[in-house]
Amino acid sequence: MIMVDTNSLASITVNDPELMISKPAPLTAATGMDALTHAVEAVVASGAYDVTDSTALYAIKQIFEFLPRAVKDGNDIEAREQMCYACFLNGIAFSNAGLGNVHAMAHQLGGLYDLPHGVCNAMLLPIVEEENAKGAPTKFRDIAEVIGMDVTGKSDEECVEFVISKMKALSEEVGIPKSLKDVGVENPDFELLAENAMKDACAGANPVFFSKEKLIELFKKIS
Repeated sequence: MIMVDTNSLASITVNDPELMISKPAPLTAATGMDALTHAVEAVVASGAYDVTDSTALYAIKQIFEFLPRAVKDGNDIEAREQMCYACFLNGIAFSNAGLGNVHAMAHQLGGLYDLPHGVCNAMLLPIVEEENAKGAPTKFRDIAEVIGMDVTGKSDEECVEFVISKMKALSEEVGIPKSLKDVGVENPDFELLAENAMKDACAGANPVFFSKEKLIELFKKIS
């Protein structure tokens, strides 16, 4: 469902927040949650290292702060600018660290059912990261700290719970649908979705291996 090739890399990008002012709120929300997914997956990816962590963690902080503002008021130029910067940073991060099974699964939903990519990512992000936390718990401590938790004396489990709850709250705040039924998908082909997700280019960077059965279980959670 995706194309990956060195020949498709851009030589230059233009990141202009003024071009984003006219984006309607639902598109702002969906693309903003896609950006959050890029950053979170880059932090927990198997290819993560200090440089990708620093850029992705700052992007996460900015997205939690400024995405609700950009959705609420599309003319809020500061919010647009900070979101633009966050997208730039997490682009650097995931291009080097890799992504993971949120994207591997979202690609299948978007391709098979013509759903907005960012919406698919947002629905999947908390449930996939709950599983990923089993393989990369300390990364969620880092995320928890940048989004406002005093992690002193907190267990890894408490940090994970905080991050997952904040992801869900942000998604709800910006108006993301909660289930596949909410976007018109009544009877998903779980077998096909899982089989294709296992073959996706993003799956290899996930910190935890997901079997076909696990993928089906997770797809069912958002159905």
